[in-house]
Amino acid sequence: MRSASRLPERWFTLVLWLIALAFAVFLIGLGSLVVGDLPQVEQRYTLDQFLDRDPAAASAETLKRLQREQEDVGRRAEQARLALEAAQSASRAARETFGNWLQTRDATQRVDQDPGLIARTEQLDRLKAGERAVEEQLDGLNRSMLALADQETAQRRIDQDLRAAARDKLDTAERRQELRVFAYRLMLTLPLLALAGWLLIKRRHTRNWPFVWGFALAAAFAFFVELVPYLPSYGGYVQYGVGVVLTLVLGRAAINALQAYQERQRAAEARPNEERRTQIATDQALHRLARQVCPGCERPVNLANPDANFCPHCGIGLYEQCSSCSHRKSSFERFCYACGAPNEPVPSRMV
Repeated sequence: MRSASRLPERWFTLVLWLIALAFAVFLIGLGSLVVGDLPQVEQRYTLDQFLDRDPAAASAETLKRLQREQEDVGRRAEQARLALEAAQSASRAARETFGNWLQTRDATQRVDQDPGLIARTEQLDRLKAGERAVEEQLDGLNRSMLALADQETAQRRIDQDLRAAARDKLDTAERRQELRVFAYRLMLTLPLLALAGWLLIKRRHTRNWPFVWGFALAAAFAFFVELVPYLPSYGGYVQYGVGVVLTLVLGRAAINALQAYQERQRAAEARPNEERRTQIATDQALHRLARQVCPGCERPVNLANPDANFCPHCGIGLYEQCSSCSHRKSSFERFCYACGAPNEPVPSRMV
């Protein structure tokens, strides 16, 4: 039976656990950087890489040409609007002048033979004709603008179709890249998790146990926390599928562990009383007794009863008489608390 831990040993154990946690924190930070930087091993895709180059180049060139033509027609239309405003202003001024002249003309003169009236009327007709010519030019330019706009709209639809096809190819490539990067992360974290499990099974009781536990915590964090956000999503099927598999694996492991524990308990309860007591650590036994639990089978026992010297479930001895002073003491204590005699139980009847 192992002795109880001393107070300095408990402090050293606490310090070692803090070292294990610090080791795990630094490993987790390092692992987070590595897992986060793994996508850099792959090239970054762009939409232009998946465009059909010849049609895309022809479409881009057509759009540029249409834009240049629209800008040119727009400038000409702006000039025509300015010319129209000038012609309309000149016509208004001529009409006002003609009206004033008519009011001051001699009323007795014959209108059809008045050379001034004829000249002024012809001048107004010329101004109106020039105004109509500018309007017709502006109408033509507006029609050209509408035609170019329709061509640009049709060309942009073609360009959008090309880009939509390229977007589909880009999405497919990015999904494949995402799977590859996830495989990289899985190939990094899964061996670490397996190594951590092996270390816990084989090396957790060695003198380097703080580093074993620190590495195990970091590996578990990397696998179950760092890797989970990068699980590929296909409508949730991957996440739920992985969850089902993990649940089955963990559930099966828990069932096997329970069965193994029950078999160990049955085998331990079949061994002699003294042999069973020597295989239980003192600290563990006293802790279970303090919780009113049998140290051997871990079933509840009534320790308030002074006659409860043996477990009624598995029969292991809980209390005995000291061979030196006959005081009733725990069977798991190395020395008698009353006289300090070593634990050498005798087959005497308990008091």
